[in-house]
Amino acid sequence: MIKVVNALSIKKGRIDEVAAKFQEPKAVHTFEGFELMEVLKNENLEDHDELLISTNWRDHAAFEAWRVSRKNQKAHDAKSGEKKQADNPIIDNEIRIYEIEHQHHPAE
Repeated sequence: MIKVVNALSIKKGRIDEVAAKFQEPKAVHTFEGFELMEVLKNENLEDHDELLISTNWRDHAAFEAWRVSRKNQKAHDAKSGEKKQADNPIIDNEIRIYEIEHQHHPAE
């Protein structure tokens, strides 16, 4: 299993606006190999806020299949004239991929 973290740097004061976009399940939640999503907020940074979109996947192949389908969807959206938000609250993002070595769950 792998964990993919999309670390978003957000303009101060706008984190709730971005976090709200992840409140409801989307297409990724139905994708083969998707396991879990967590959205983590950090407002304790000095110059920006941080939102971590963390997803667990069965394996690299499942994540890559979703990523390819996502690229195709974005290309389709761009061709259909979808415009980018003029005042985008997202400053930057970084994708981090981790192998899940161990998981511990509460004892029964």
